[in-house]
Amino acid sequence: MESEIKVLLVDDHEMVRIGLAAVLGTEDGIEVVGEASNGAEGIRLAQEYNPDVVLMDLVMEGMDGIETTRKLLQQMPHIKVIVLTSFLDDEKMYPVIEAGAFSYLLKTSRASEIAQAIRAAVKGQSVLEQQVAAKMMNRFRQPKPAAEPHHELTDREMEVLRLIAAGKSNQEVADELFIGIKTVKFHVTNILAKLGVDDRTQAAIYAFKHGIAE
Repeated sequence: MESEIKVLLVDDHEMVRIGLAAVLGTEDGIEVVGEASNGAEGIRLAQEYNPDVVLMDLVMEGMDGIETTRKLLQQMPHIKVIVLTSFLDDEKMYPVIEAGAFSYLLKTSRASEIAQAIRAAVKGQSVLEQQVAAKMMNRFRQPKPAAEPHHELTDREMEVLRLIAAGKSNQEVADELFIGIKTVKFHVTNILAKLGVDDRTQAAIYAFKHGIAE
């Protein structure tokens, strides 16, 4: 006989917790082991009960669901966090998914859908609300902005660029970084090519415009 799936509820609304506990209590193979009214309590109870799944609200006083999810999964990465919320805005949805939330459901979901998501989670299957899935797909379809040229610079080239912006000559750069003058010239050539500029002055201007110069 398979062991029951242990579920922890984290929601600051008591009536929501009561309702969830009642409906999930009728589901075969699912046991609600605890209820938390805030994020800190949720983490404490997770450590105490070691649930398989946490149903996580997003908007709570004190530590919100995003931060709670992040901290919880840092300590107990095996737990599957299912977001159960009323919110679909990007400012909440993307951060909590990036924090490690496994599934994302709305509180308008039917009890059977929530139970199905819980069972799917322990099998490693994510469930996303239809609107959430659509938003995620649209986000991935959007072309990514081109990276700034200086993102192509190595750490050493960034050091050389900062010194160039500080008005250092090649010899002064070599002395400060304890490298040969030929090596400095090699780095400068690479910097100019990667930034798409013609000379050191333009490289220095670029550094100031992009907040690289100290």
